[in-house]
Amino acid sequence: MGALTGRLALVTGGNGGLGQRICHALAREGADIAVMCARSRDQAEAVARDLAGAHGVQAAAFACDITDGAAVEALVRDVTARFGRLDILVNDAATNVAIPFQDLDSLTMEVWDRILAVNLTGPMRLTKAVAPLMKAGGWGRIVNIASVAGLGPSGSSIAYAVSKAGLIHLTRCMAVALAPEVLVNCVAPGLLEGTRATANLRPEQIERSAATALLKKPADKDDCAEMVATMCRTSTMTGQTVVIDAGRVFH
Repeated sequence: MGALTGRLALVTGGNGGLGQRICHALAREGADIAVMCARSRDQAEAVARDLAGAHGVQAAAFACDITDGAAVEALVRDVTARFGRLDILVNDAATNVAIPFQDLDSLTMEVWDRILAVNLTGPMRLTKAVAPLMKAGGWGRIVNIASVAGLGPSGSSIAYAVSKAGLIHLTRCMAVALAPEVLVNCVAPGLLEGTRATANLRPEQIERSAATALLKKPADKDDCAEMVATMCRTSTMTGQTVVIDAGRVFH
């Protein structure tokens, strides 16, 4: 019996490079998993099969556009209809576009609106949708996946950095709003290799990120996933952001 046996975790972006690791880390603790994707339903279903086979938990795939309020409400209804409960939300879904900070002409308002809609407003929609269920059940955990770009003026674009800064502060605000039943925390990874977000970065950005870390390497996806699991197990930690970046940002 794991610490999270009997709990249901909804992981957005659960089919991604980090999202899959998070799903497995929670499943190892006994949680059943709702793997949410934006479009890659086949991939999400494959992740769900892997989780069930590897850990003996229940798992199912769901598709949702988290920028659509009605779709988010339908997602929560579908997940609770399938599993009968919803205890954990991990907001890992995100998008980015690599635009140098000085290139303001390329940072169109369309790009800005899209990144903020997915990376910040999406988690807000999901949090508002699941909070009543968690409060009513007397137990809930929400973990947001931000970035070190949210702690300083760095990252793939101004819009991405601002969206992640907003997500970090949303974590604090929701911790206040949802206490004491629901604990809300945040993981802020540095450079992660092998993710769709990293694939959008320029090679020099990737090299610079690793070279300027004290440990001279990227952050580890499994370390990030295990921190998410820790935040779901904890009973005395809320409103906190933990940086995992091989030693680049200190806050």
